[in-house]
Amino acid sequence: MPATTASSRRTSAAGRAPAGEPRAAAAARSVEQRAQEAARDEVTRPPGAPDFAALLGQDPEIAGVLLAESARQSDGLQLIAAENFVSPAVLAALGSPLSNKYAEGYPGARHHGGCEIVDLAERIAVERAKALFGAEHANVQSHSGSSAVLAAYAALLRPGDTVLAMSLPHGGHLTHGSPANFSGRWFDFAGYGVDGDTGLLDYDAIRALARERRPKALVCGSISYPRHIDYAAFRDIADETGAYLIADVAHPMGLIAGRAAPSPVPYADVVCATTHKVLRGPRGGMILCRGRLAERIDRAVFPFTQGGAQMNAIAAKAVAFAEAARPAFRTYAHQVIANARALAGALAAEGLRVTTGGTDTHLITADTAPLGVDARTARGRLAAAGIVLDTCALPGAEPATASRACPTGIRLGTAAVTTQGMGEAEMHRIAELIGAALREDGAVRAAIAGLVGRFPPYPDQG
Repeated sequence: MPATTASSRRTSAAGRAPAGEPRAAAAARSVEQRAQEAARDEVTRPPGAPDFAALLGQDPEIAGVLLAESARQSDGLQLIAAENFVSPAVLAALGSPLSNKYAEGYPGARHHGGCEIVDLAERIAVERAKALFGAEHANVQSHSGSSAVLAAYAALLRPGDTVLAMSLPHGGHLTHGSPANFSGRWFDFAGYGVDGDTGLLDYDAIRALARERRPKALVCGSISYPRHIDYAAFRDIADETGAYLIADVAHPMGLIAGRAAPSPVPYADVVCATTHKVLRGPRGGMILCRGRLAERIDRAVFPFTQGGAQMNAIAAKAVAFAEAARPAFRTYAHQVIANARALAGALAAEGLRVTTGGTDTHLITADTAPLGVDARTARGRLAAAGIVLDTCALPGAEPATASRACPTGIRLGTAAVTTQGMGEAEMHRIAELIGAALREDGAVRAAIAGLVGRFPPYPDQG
């Protein structure tokens, strides 16, 4: 039931709510009626929807930025593990007149008037998130993954509490205790890592650290760990030490939605995630939790850590959740992993050292040193060839110190190229082109242009 589509017609007297009908129900009737009228009238753009021609005429400088970025996304290989191409439907919700509405609070309890329609958007998003992930409660207001984690900490912890999380040199996020981040300044973090030889999580070592530090919360999740996490093992450790279990699954959340990765929802007290990345929704955050924590989580989001909800983004999240519930998304999620595994194997054949020997997810981390190229130089050479990816810390047997930097490698993911329709054959070709670019083969840029030209991100609008 689209909540962002409007008809040019006014609602007739016959369409008004009967006396005594609840306002939410009346709003729902009106929205459905407007959607039906818009479909009959073949409405394609309600008043206030994006108009690029208007932007081009009024502000050609910014219009040029939009055109240039669109061209950049289409002209190269987008292999950043945290990025994807959202659907035109998600973009339509993001650019809708819902941007105009201020809506502090929650549906049915807003601090502003006129929220009957946007309340529907949020209720739809919440119900879709709960159904998609099997959660007892969902909060879809968080502006980002970091703000979702902040709210989880605010709901469960007090300043100075001890928290266990993956250390940054081993793949932890800034919100997992970085001294430059609120997490490291407000809480006492102890970092766990991976085995120096295998690159895999050492659950016995994590248990020993938890027994020693007796944390108030245990965080599981990473920005560069390419293997599935054993959430049941983390639950056992949390129970043994009396800790809350927080799962920060910003990266694999789309794989979880597509039933291509294990879910932390049955095990974690709180699950924090982003709605972009593999989930292929708008940039934003979300929190899932058990029913007994619902009020604490909601109050931690609003009013404790942020103000008014971004209703256009919430509507776009709802669209993405509906897309992720379809069989086609499940096929997509499994293809993302198949592509990642194919790419990892092909990169190893090109001479890169792939950490953990492969991947279970959408992301790969690899060391370019065997090819005689450091990670930053590698990223520059690849960017010049039209291959966009990240650098990341590579876990080593010894922690980094002030005099010895943590080893770095490249991090890449297959979510975006899979959205474009590429498969395992293209992954092998991409690995060959990465190897050639690292060897400074000048022919790579043209080859990249030819490859991506066959897989435009928005083929119907090219």
